[in-house]
Amino acid sequence: MNLDPQTSEGLPDGLLAVGSEPPHPRLRLHRDFQSIYLPDKRDLIVYLPPDYDPHAERAYPVLYLHDGQNLFDGRTSFIPGRTWELRDQADAVIEAGEVEPLVIVGIYNTGDRRLAEYTHERNLQMGGGEADSYSLLVTRELMPWIAGRYRVRTDREGTGMGGSSLGGLVTLYMGLRHAERFGRLALLSPSVWWNHKSILGYLNERAPEIWERPRIWLDVGDREGNRTLHDAEHLARRLKANGWRPDENLHFERIHGGSHDEASWSRRVQPMLRFLFPAGQKISPGI
Repeated sequence: MNLDPQTSEGLPDGLLAVGSEPPHPRLRLHRDFQSIYLPDKRDLIVYLPPDYDPHAERAYPVLYLHDGQNLFDGRTSFIPGRTWELRDQADAVIEAGEVEPLVIVGIYNTGDRRLAEYTHERNLQMGGGEADSYSLLVTRELMPWIAGRYRVRTDREGTGMGGSSLGGLVTLYMGLRHAERFGRLALLSPSVWWNHKSILGYLNERAPEIWERPRIWLDVGDREGNRTLHDAEHLARRLKANGWRPDENLHFERIHGGSHDEASWSRRVQPMLRFLFPAGQKISPGI
């Protein structure tokens, strides 16, 4: 397939086939997204907020989330029936007027190659290191494709990204590498440990070059093990040392009883959305 990597031009309408059995009318399933940067096709699932159809003139903020099969549909999750329950969680805070209505795009991982795509450096024992190619897929192909078919904002402040575990790691890497694209980041139990915590060195390297710091939600459960807990605390300290301001453009939380699984991450969705996409509040850039 011969595509222009800089634009969405040349992407045929049939690139994704809409699934026939979405788990809810406001969830749109798209199958077999093909990239020129990575070999494997992947599915997408798109959440539309409750007022999307009645307000045809409105453009919505958008949150891109990794591990899309674990977000909405128990039939596709790693552990059957265990998901983030993201539609119910997002609907609740939007309908309560606590969170700005937004579109959420779940990007399915590719199974065996998840580790490779979600890591920014190659580890001698475990491999990996394809996050640059994955970031090109997201920023040059997927985001223009979504913007061409859904009413989403394309400005930095209207665009967020998030994930858990390795999905949190790749979110931080992409958020730093493409800080001009993403104004809001959700890091749930991020895998800071990867390759001797090299993401911390990358943070120190990139932060002085980022004029407007993205707004970051960072959390970790106190039942995820000492290493994960201490690594997240270390990351929080590094973010503060590099100019992020607690409760302005950084929220770090230790979740009491929190564990490293979809059920625990589901319980963190509502406070995460409240911080990143608060209703009726203009978010000033972190400078």
